[in-house]
Amino acid sequence: MEPDTGKMEWLEFDLLAPYTHVVHGVFLRHGGMSQGPFSSLNLSGDVGDHPDSYKTNRKRVQEALSIPKLIFPHQTHGASVARITAKNLDKPVQADAMFTTEKNIALGVTHADCQAAIFYDPVHEAVGIVHAGWRGLVQNIYARTLEAMQRDIGTRPQNLVVCIAPSLGPDHAEFKNYKQEFPQEFWGSQIKPNYFNLWDIARKQLSALGILEKNIEISEICTQCNDKEYFSYRREKETGRNGTIVALNG
Repeated sequence: MEPDTGKMEWLEFDLLAPYTHVVHGVFLRHGGMSQGPFSSLNLSGDVGDHPDSYKTNRKRVQEALSIPKLIFPHQTHGASVARITAKNLDKPVQADAMFTTEKNIALGVTHADCQAAIFYDPVHEAVGIVHAGWRGLVQNIYARTLEAMQRDIGTRPQNLVVCIAPSLGPDHAEFKNYKQEFPQEFWGSQIKPNYFNLWDIARKQLSALGILEKNIEISEICTQCNDKEYFSYRREKETGRNGTIVALNG
């Protein structure tokens, strides 16, 4: 398969539109160099794609958003949160959430069905990025991220803006072993036997933290349903990863 020559595309959130210095995007799968099952804008280095391909893809994303530095962590489906500062920005990061108050440093996560959430604190001028699969939701990584931002910079939930990228929709979120995998508070989000609305679970978790409903934007676009735009692990198993990125312009 030849490299995709299609135009690079990304989504931006309505809630972040007033904050023109918050540079962000949810990148679709077009306009990259990767081939085969990773075609074409795969941004992950952990799925078997050729290093030259995904590294070139990451450079293209940087150029598209005009950002000088882009950091992706090594994601573990855990609930670790890392603060990125001028002192540690060149060190490897192992975490599923990051935040920073530094300017011109973009934070990114890769995903293919999992939720990717942007956190923005307009009072303390901080941005965060969260990778939340179902395991992350079980561990309430959204709460862990807010707690870290509260502890380090004083973030208050009522000021926080949270935007969640396209991810696995209710019609495809089947969990046959949910009684073993999910806490009982998730069971109310079951839409039919063994199928769950993970968007609803995320919204409930964020609201329970004190984040205002008007400050939550969930795209509610299913990655498994949209094969031309999004990678989906559930659909394809061997596949690439989309990327969601956020930065504060200096």
